[in-house]
Amino acid sequence: MESILPEFQAIKEKTQLITLNLDALSADGRKEVLTQLLPAKGKIRLLMHSIAFGNLKSIVPNGEKPYIEDEDMSRTIYSMGTSILTWTQELFKEGFFANDARVVAMTSEGNTTAWFGYAAVSAAKVALESVIRSIAVEFGPYGIRANAIQAGVTDTPALRLIPGYDQMKSAAHSRNPLGRLTLPQDVANFIYLLCLDEASWVNGALIRVDGGEHIAPMRHADWK
Repeated sequence: MESILPEFQAIKEKTQLITLNLDALSADGRKEVLTQLLPAKGKIRLLMHSIAFGNLKSIVPNGEKPYIEDEDMSRTIYSMGTSILTWTQELFKEGFFANDARVVAMTSEGNTTAWFGYAAVSAAKVALESVIRSIAVEFGPYGIRANAIQAGVTDTPALRLIPGYDQMKSAAHSRNPLGRLTLPQDVANFIYLLCLDEASWVNGALIRVDGGEHIAPMRHADWK
């Protein structure tokens, strides 16, 4: 909270901002959000799903070390994956969405790559992308566009919780054609573009915002 409150204050100096510290996965949490939104004017143009509540245990039973069990897997898949549908349904039922709303979800390279300790999150990301496609098709007639963004490796507190993140950072940096890691503002800038009227025909897509990291098989220095 000490790090985020100054950021909230900076936003409040430019526009209206409501911040809520609650369980976004509970019925009470969703109800509180909807209650806070009711007095606000206008409609929701963007619903961005970025819940980082994943289990990073190994899947291998090995001595005293904890490993993934059914409850861990189920909770992670719902939290980081299918809960986006719950939120979309709730907002739709209450009539909160604008006629040309955007639903945006954050996926990762773990959707196709296996990392140690990342099995539950990988499963959640695959489920998330599947749900996004379904939202794009079934909510499309109501003007709602849904897309998934796969950012490159980004040095954030969430990344630092993943076992072996230093190696992930090093590998991503060395192979990125643009010679650096993805920055949070790179992703934010693209989400802004995706909300423009000019992007209204983008629906049901998985879009990689990574400077070309996903297509580079080796260190960029080796290409020269």
